[in-house]
Amino acid sequence: MDKRFPIQSHTVAGCEVLACLPGRDGHETPLLFVHGSFVGAWMWTSTFMPWFAAAGYPCYAVSLRGHGASIERERIDWLSIADYVEDVAAVATWLETPPALIGHSMGGFVVQKYLERCPAPAAVLLCAVPPQGLAATQFHMLLQKPGLMLELNKVMNGGMASLEAVREALFAQPVSDALLEEFRAHMQVESQRAIWDMTVFNLPLLPFKERPPLFIAGAEHDVMVPPFLVQATAHSYGTPAHIFEGMGHALTHEQNWTHVAETLKQWLDSQLP
Repeated sequence: MDKRFPIQSHTVAGCEVLACLPGRDGHETPLLFVHGSFVGAWMWTSTFMPWFAAAGYPCYAVSLRGHGASIERERIDWLSIADYVEDVAAVATWLETPPALIGHSMGGFVVQKYLERCPAPAAVLLCAVPPQGLAATQFHMLLQKPGLMLELNKVMNGGMASLEAVREALFAQPVSDALLEEFRAHMQVESQRAIWDMTVFNLPLLPFKERPPLFIAGAEHDVMVPPFLVQATAHSYGTPAHIFEGMGHALTHEQNWTHVAETLKQWLDSQLP
């Protein structure tokens, strides 16, 4: 972590919000990072947040309710995607300037639902659950990686996946056991209701009333949201897909994660003041 840009903690509408701020000469538009299933705002703090703060962007990451240090962990199975959208909206309202949104995996799905009702200056979908929902990725994993699906179900039931399962699910490049242990130690149960919402009950309504500029990206070796599903998302929104070669689902923490950050920065710089 870059010690020049320490992580600050706030609470907004009961949700943990982590901040990493640049010096005086920063960009006007902040970035709001939205995490995926099983994790929390912590996933952004060692890589993307200090990196983008060093590039001049005010960075914020929300732990959706039931995650991290946010409220309602004891009733997470009852939380819906609509609840998660409310959390993002509360943080966006709390910020003085409407943020650009960066959502990973489930967080990318939440961003899509947020955009149905709220404007944003720009949005990035990283390995996002597609607007068609989780059914295709679940079927793909059942056929291609049944053992991994069983391991992830352990986490859904409050257990702990093996280190090898964490590696297989998230990484394609070499990764240290320490980083795998960090991810495994932080992984938590996810809302069953939210999973059902992403499967069938609350899919995004297309097209958006006011669609912002979108950057849609995936990873070549992602076993959770394979490239063909990222292409499907891009096709749905009429924009190109960028597939990062040689990477897995956790492209925020792969060895070459700075290449992802640099690519996103170039795009954000072209869209934001």
